Amino acid sequence: MAISNDLLSSTLYAIRDAEVDQLYRKTAFLDLVKSAGGIEYEDGGIKLQRPLSVVDHSTITQLATGYEPVSLAVSDVLKPAIYEWQDFVAPVVITKKEELENQGEKAIVKIVEARMKNVMGMFRRELNKQILAGTSTVMANMSSLNGFTLTTGFLEEGAATAAGQTNTVGGLAKNTLNVPGWFNSVKSCTAATINADLTALYQECNQFSPFGDVSAIIMNPAAFAAYKAALFTNERFMSSDKLDGGRLQLAFAGAVVEQDNEMPDNTGGAAKYSGYLLNFQGIKMCFHSDGDFAVSPFEFISGTTARSAQVYLKAQLIADHLRGSGVLTGL
Repeated sequence: MAISNDLLSSTLYAIRDAEVDQLYRKTAFLDLVKSAGGIEYEDGGIKLQRPLSVVDHSTITQLATGYEPVSLAVSDVLKPAIYEWQDFVAPVVITKKEELENQGEKAIVKIVEARMKNVMGMFRRELNKQILAGTSTVMANMSSLNGFTLTTGFLEEGAATAAGQTNTVGGLAKNTLNVPGWFNSVKSCTAATINADLTALYQECNQFSPFGDVSAIIMNPAAFAAYKAALFTNERFMSSDKLDGGRLQLAFAGAVVEQDNEMPDNTGGAAKYSGYLLNFQGIKMCFHSDGDFAVSPFEFISGTTARSAQVYLKAQLIADHLRGSGVLTGL
């Protein structure tokens, strides 16, 4: 007996939430941005427009007697940073030949489940590569944190000045806009001084952030190993039967520290990106409310014996403020 499209579609709908949850959990950036409240949803629009405060709106008049004229000199404080939505789709396909070779409702449903897992894993890998390093070939127009190899990357290795950072983010050039909040913080590190270097960068990010402290830190293996080694004398061990089974994580001050092998290698030395310190009130993932890994119903493909459903993603990485985030270089 043939399995209906409705049954296959309901299978995808049933496992979609669990697969999206796994996608987030297995990707450091997406897991951290979600837990820190750095995900926003939009209902539509051709582009994403974010208002950026670039100048002081008015001036302060000091009153000595109370009769001084109040300065009404004002400026338009807002300039829009504009981001393009990025759209991606991947099909989940099953053919008539496969259905006949795998008789039974459970066997066919398992094939669909396996292919859905594979598609979501592909989305996870490509999103992670592009966000951290800008190296995805299929998601190349998605924004990236890597400002060394990409001229539109958010976080650069140069000093937080017009001379040191020249990338264009949201259509606004850092060096011509020359707004402190549009330059990211930066600090070089070594394995021997990683605690002091992290502290200095963490303090700089928080000092210039209007949104509170750094939310999370993502490191490459070398920096993560150096930081863990620096903490070794303070590590404690306990019997496994006393653990609650939760996920154990390193932390720095109030920020979770994760390792990710997709951190950009760049050219080594001072340009090697050892870690991202991220404030998820200034850097966010934005999803279309109807394009957050949305699953379509199964339909027969005209002219073939196959039928397919689609997983659709409409999203973009955006920045509202960069100085509260920073890049650690050198390891």
